[in-house]
Amino acid sequence: MIEKKKKRLLSLDVFRGATIAAMILVNDPGSWDDVYTQLLHAKWHGWTITDWIFPFFLFIVGVSMTLSFSARIARGDDKSKLIYHTIRRSFILFILGMIINTFPFGLLPGSHFSFETMRIPGVLQRIAICYLISSIIFLNSSWRGQLIWVLGLLASYWALLAFVPVPEFGSGVLEPKGNLAWYIDSKLLGGHTWEYAPTAGFDPEGILSTIPAIASTLLGILTGHWLRSKRSDEDKIISMLVIGQLLLLVGVIWDQWLPINKNLWTSSYVLFTTGWALIILGTIYWVIDVKGWKGWTKPFTIFGMNAITVFMISELVAILLWNIVWQGSGPHLVTLHDWLYQLLFTPLLGAKMASLLFAIVFTGLMYLVAWGMWKKKWFVKI
Repeated sequence: MIEKKKKRLLSLDVFRGATIAAMILVNDPGSWDDVYTQLLHAKWHGWTITDWIFPFFLFIVGVSMTLSFSARIARGDDKSKLIYHTIRRSFILFILGMIINTFPFGLLPGSHFSFETMRIPGVLQRIAICYLISSIIFLNSSWRGQLIWVLGLLASYWALLAFVPVPEFGSGVLEPKGNLAWYIDSKLLGGHTWEYAPTAGFDPEGILSTIPAIASTLLGILTGHWLRSKRSDEDKIISMLVIGQLLLLVGVIWDQWLPINKNLWTSSYVLFTTGWALIILGTIYWVIDVKGWKGWTKPFTIFGMNAITVFMISELVAILLWNIVWQGSGPHLVTLHDWLYQLLFTPLLGAKMASLLFAIVFTGLMYLVAWGMWKKKWFVKI
């Protein structure tokens, strides 16, 4: 029997840091024309490793919420105080997401800003909404109630996609144009969706697809309950690995009728990615928190200590690299991003490797930012 330990879950910190590092890596290649397939999102149905990253983070948010809120409740914080905390934090996250969407606010030559076309959804906005709604559910229900919410959200979302007719397209359409999520986004968000989405008017962080994303967060909350239980570490690890594989199986079977699709955040996608999250967390929980093999963990822990802050800095720096431009020798403008890429990376390697090296170096620079904050004990709490 593995001995039970009652220390902080270093494995969760490492999982969070690795997830943020992966998010920065896939967001910042040297060239979007030269990227290895697994470092791109699937174009529509199907999945790549990159498609694991965002649901992993929502899962981690859920696990952390259970551990944090349970500790605060134990020390005497009442429900109204916790709800105020979640509303405040969700509002800040949403505003930070809007800052990313609108930066550099049209202030740089060649950059444009318009209230009529600015994107409203986004990664931080979805995290904010999922965090807020999941917190309210957590504070007003037991783990059984939270499980019912998960099942209800996933079943309801599937039923909406399958049976609610879209004008001129009918029901059950799961192509980029004609599905219910696209229809709602195009009608309610108008021109405020992602310009690089699979079809105009659709947003991968849109309104309807936030429903199953909440379920991804709640599944993290349920995992947090299990990790807080008095079960042995052996029971916790075995259960996470077994349930993770069962969720993978159910997700793959359901894929035959409701394809695994990150853009739509389908219910099968929720189960599939949560299955992988449980397997990975269960594995590193055994490696780090039980066996004590921690020597390799510090870089990921440092990334995870200021995860949202470092992610936001990475987004703003990347936007600047693409928006600082000047006239080249020919008719085209040159961006600072492309100038650096072509000067420092393309002479060294083939196209895809050079693009990957740029992403690795960029991620390394963001690690230096995270390391500097950690060294000075600057931990930004939102």
